[in-house]
Amino acid sequence: MKSILSGCAAVLCVFSIPAFAAGDAQRVPLFDGKALDQWDVIQCEVVVQDGSILIKDGNGVVQTKKKYGNFVLEYEWKSLKADKWDSGVYFRYDAIPENMPWPARFQANLRQGDEGNVDGLKGAKSQGLFNNGAWNSFKLTVRGTVVEMEMNGKPAWKADGLEGPKSGFICLQAEVPGGGQCLFRNIYITEIKE
Repeated sequence: MKSILSGCAAVLCVFSIPAFAAGDAQRVPLFDGKALDQWDVIQCEVVVQDGSILIKDGNGVVQTKKKYGNFVLEYEWKSLKADKWDSGVYFRYDAIPENMPWPARFQANLRQGDEGNVDGLKGAKSQGLFNNGAWNSFKLTVRGTVVEMEMNGKPAWKADGLEGPKSGFICLQAEVPGGGQCLFRNIYITEIKE
């Protein structure tokens, strides 16, 4: 009986190791619904409204204070404009070019008809997963040169070919004069350790 119990204990220890290792990657809020402590607001007007970030005015960005390499970014987004909305989430860039309001690339688009797509990445396009006039959830996974998107809980696309720095900022795009006001909420990041 003692050897059976010892064997069971050994099996339990072996199975508990991966679960512990998986717990090393922590999902943490980038926005707590109250304050913009983890963000820099650049060339735009932003307020916290009812637990969301309201991109109120301007052409600019709401940029993370920290750079990220490999990560899973989760967020919800909603346009307040009824038509021709435009915004985006840029990721893994070093700096915003001089005399430009936004980074050069890469952007998970939030432009009408292109929601969740990334220009410059072959195959990074989806269709039929976006709900007009409602909150939509996005899950962007960036690992090495591979980028993957889920929209509203469904796989949208997976693409390879990401170029540029191995770590960089993440920002929410303000494009209010042309694209209208928008809201972001429930923003979480999980850093992937290699």
